[in-house]
Amino acid sequence: MDLSNERIRALFFELHEGLPRQGPGRNRYTARAFGMIQAPKPLRTLDIGCGPGTPTLELARQGSGQVVGIDTHLPFLHELLARATDAGLSEHITAVCASMEHLPFPDGSFDLFWAEGSIYNMGFERGLRAWRALLRPGGGGALHEVAWLRPDPPEEAREFWEAEYPGMKTVEECLAIIRRCGYECLGHFALPPDAWWDEYYGPLEQKIWTLRKRYTGDASALAVLDEVAREVALYRRYGEYYGAVFFVLRRKESA
Repeated sequence: MDLSNERIRALFFELHEGLPRQGPGRNRYTARAFGMIQAPKPLRTLDIGCGPGTPTLELARQGSGQVVGIDTHLPFLHELLARATDAGLSEHITAVCASMEHLPFPDGSFDLFWAEGSIYNMGFERGLRAWRALLRPGGGGALHEVAWLRPDPPEEAREFWEAEYPGMKTVEECLAIIRRCGYECLGHFALPPDAWWDEYYGPLEQKIWTLRKRYTGDASALAVLDEVAREVALYRRYGEYYGAVFFVLRRKESA
């Protein structure tokens, strides 16, 4: 969805604020990916596009040490800090309002970058190349990226994703990009359906229903809600063909 229009952007954030997550995931899968990291702990971690911080909090619980969450949407960061205080994790978490394209950190600042469902804003290869410099020697990253899981997606699914995320890759193509960008992939796995429905698409459908009543008669607002509802319905029909794939990486020093 093109968020360059300010009204569409405002409605998009209204739709997503208050949800458990702004993308697919569950704490158990964050923990699974974190367990694959082959680096001494505690770690200094950068959570890129953290939103209200559900993965950020889980990283702190898993023993990541210090976690810096960055996002451009201040209400999300305020929510992250409030949740960190409630969870007794505030001493482990810092929030910074910044764009993932212009990160205000010197090279070598982190042991680990984390990005659940956010790298698509930059593009997979561009993000991997840009964020590599942030890592200390031996550092790594973990992120999930929407990818084709099967080579034969139905035309409706292919047309939707060609419009929403042109050039979406297969898992093997993602792995080739990872190697080309100077990383070793330590492991990868596709998020199962519960990671989409329980804390993301399920609550999102309820929010769409609520906002439809609020914006009755507002054609432009309803068009935005229809587009989001179409994405949810598409996954319900064709989720076996594509999904969010977690990749756990280590920086290769020879690159």
